[in-house]
Amino acid sequence: MLSRCISIGAADFARDHWGRRPLLSRADTLPRDFGDLLSPATVDELLTARGVRAPFIRMAKDGGLLARDCYVGPAGFGAEIGDQVDSAKVLSRFAEGATIVLQGLHRLWPPVIDFARGMVDDLGHPVQTNAYITPPANRGFDPHYDVHDVFVLQVSGRKRWLVHDPVHRDPLDTQPWTDHRPAIEARAREQPVIDTVLEPGDAVYLPRGWVHSAQAMGETSIHLTVGVSAVTRHDVVRAIVDALGDNDMLRESLAIPLDLADHDQAAVTARSVLTSVIDVLREETDELADAAATRLSRRHAERTRAVAVAPLATLDAIGRVDTTTAFRWRPGLIGSLRHSNSSVTLRLPDRSITFPASCADALVAIRSGQPLMAGNLPGLDGSDGCVLVRRLLREAVLVPVEPCPIEPTPHDSTESDG
Repeated sequence: MLSRCISIGAADFARDHWGRRPLLSRADTLPRDFGDLLSPATVDELLTARGVRAPFIRMAKDGGLLARDCYVGPAGFGAEIGDQVDSAKVLSRFAEGATIVLQGLHRLWPPVIDFARGMVDDLGHPVQTNAYITPPANRGFDPHYDVHDVFVLQVSGRKRWLVHDPVHRDPLDTQPWTDHRPAIEARAREQPVIDTVLEPGDAVYLPRGWVHSAQAMGETSIHLTVGVSAVTRHDVVRAIVDALGDNDMLRESLAIPLDLADHDQAAVTARSVLTSVIDVLREETDELADAAATRLSRRHAERTRAVAVAPLATLDAIGRVDTTTAFRWRPGLIGSLRHSNSSVTLRLPDRSITFPASCADALVAIRSGQPLMAGNLPGLDGSDGCVLVRRLLREAVLVPVEPCPIEPTPHDSTESDG
């Protein structure tokens, strides 16, 4: 999916632009436009027939957000929840110049769900997708920066974009643009790095921290913003610090009397603890790295979603499993294998499942992510392979693959810890 958003190769993008500088890609340099992801007609469908609720919709005008009751309300008998889209109110606000923001489309709209999943696979960082629908000659937000990287994909209409150098490079999610409002206002008066009109099918990549603003031209503009929550070294350090909580010595109370109101004493305490932390880091490097990795994987699982399973279809598939049943690891599901002499444990974000050691080679093959058949699992006969596949389908670890994309030949086992 990344190749749909950039006019250069992925390796060149990673080296020269990711987290460093913007990239403008014109429609004639990209594989296709973005009409398959969203269109004016599908925006109307989302607003009128899909039961969208706040906070999946916001509206903004002249740099500020509108109050929710300006565009939401109850939906009548059987759906009295009071935060659903009121299409008449939305029309009124939109006609007055307000921008419609459809948030979390990666959870609402099937084409965008698939697109966002592909972007997560390509980038390895959490992804979200919003749509911005701006009426002619209007803007939704003042110059600002985002605390996540964005790919702006122009769907329809035209929009003028002004992009300026950062005033605070690589901001964390705890460092919003409002902390630097005067500097941003001053920067926005300077010569922009990019001053361009995005046409349908154009795309621009903006690293987090780059100041930008946009205004629709003479027609309604629709663009998708693919937000990427970049995982940073700071995130890894936080995971390591959390792992240090397993160390008995570092959990001990500081000695009394303690006066942290005295800066000098607080500095002495900080240096002493830092020295202790450095010693622990040197002595327990491997253990801390493993514990931090577990925390990083768990956090990634919380911020991304594996491909959804279809409960009814999956239950039906379980009842029909035989040696020709094709399946694969559920895309996006985080899991690892831990081996012992008598068993192998599949560790998932929310639980662990233990199997006999005889299943080890089969689980390694399954975890590789390649499509397989129940009768081809290494180390198991057809009957045992079917039992394992039924269990993993039931646990939402596997998803069916139809039709079968593989030949019914034995699978070679490889060593892996998942």
